[in-house]
Amino acid sequence: MMRTNGRFQNFVHSAAAQGRLVVQPRMGVSDPLRMRAGLLAVRDATATTVGTVTVDSYTRVNDHAAARRALDSGTGLNGFPIVAHGAQGTRDLLAGVADATFPVQVRHGSAQPEELFETLIEADVDATEGGPVSYCLPYSRVRLAEAERSWRRSVSLAASSNRDLHIETFGGCMLGQLCPPGLLIALSVLEALYFAEHGIRSVSVSYAQQTHFGQDVAAVLALRRLASELLRDIDWHTVVYTFMGVYPHTEIGAFCLLEDSARLAVAGGAERLIVKTPAEAHRIPTFSENVSALEFAGAVAAFTEPESLEADDPDPLYEEAAQLVSAALAGAESAGDALVSAFSRGLLDIPYCLHEDNANRARAGIDPSGRLRWSDTGRMPIETAVGESSSVGAARLLEMLDHNRDRFDRMAITGMPRRSL
Repeated sequence: MMRTNGRFQNFVHSAAAQGRLVVQPRMGVSDPLRMRAGLLAVRDATATTVGTVTVDSYTRVNDHAAARRALDSGTGLNGFPIVAHGAQGTRDLLAGVADATFPVQVRHGSAQPEELFETLIEADVDATEGGPVSYCLPYSRVRLAEAERSWRRSVSLAASSNRDLHIETFGGCMLGQLCPPGLLIALSVLEALYFAEHGIRSVSVSYAQQTHFGQDVAAVLALRRLASELLRDIDWHTVVYTFMGVYPHTEIGAFCLLEDSARLAVAGGAERLIVKTPAEAHRIPTFSENVSALEFAGAVAAFTEPESLEADDPDPLYEEAAQLVSAALAGAESAGDALVSAFSRGLLDIPYCLHEDNANRARAGIDPSGRLRWSDTGRMPIETAVGESSSVGAARLLEMLDHNRDRFDRMAITGMPRRSL
């Protein structure tokens, strides 16, 4: 892989070369002084960290006037309204905080991020994330073709700015849960190809921890193999997300889930981990809780020997993901056209996703071993064994959504070894 001068990517590569996992929080507040204090706390944590500025709900949907009114009235928001604060306000926030030893990423969730990209480029932010599919289908009613056009403009603007902005695909995290690994891998690689097609030279591919450790390790290995084959001309690394679904209620259960995600990142060869805290089940975590989680995850990673961890065979997941990518790209003039067309034809199909541009014919379930399996692949062109009936009632769906919460809370209450759950 070629190297760029972007300090986010360079920092991650440097840490990986020294055998250190980069850990990163998900956090954002609207007040610049508090946001700055949070970034400094993360920078000073006893771990190898990068910073995060997560935007607020108004900014995600481009209601910047509402964000400005909230700032003017002193109303707190659930993130940092980067467009309302403007490029100068964002530069002021990062001055003396973000540098080559502590790069910062802006995380947002917007299906139409043009104004946000304009601001973060002008503010010389190191990195951002998302994608035309992964920030449209789960979070938005915007039509996929419209989101793709918006992302095309945004990414092209970043590429032409010569700022070497790093972009992380959120494609490996669709809906957080109940999406089998093969499809997550395919979406992650397809969005990374989309970024590259529009001139971005520094990307990261993502995968969110699911319901079975061995299957997840295999998935990260398969993701890295497919990325190494298809992203040959750009600089990339892999990021794992601590479980994005219903979180354990007990502190012990939550820390054990976080421990597994750190072990997963190491076993799969990922360079970066997005961390969650035990507060996730109840409220937005404090900065100190984020720091504690970062330090815990960093310590787990430092003492984990990857060869001691069991993994499923990654080949079936690699083959499934490669089939999906190939089918989506076949006959398409661009990666953007491929994504829009593939969803319109059901060649890509997110289980239980209600967006009108998603076929929603595919179904998946958790088998008795705890692995995610397809129960109905819809029109997707993949050959795979299917599990339980695709007719999933409300009770069974809720049971699957609560699977990780329940098993890790049981472990906390009973003291059972997590590998027996």
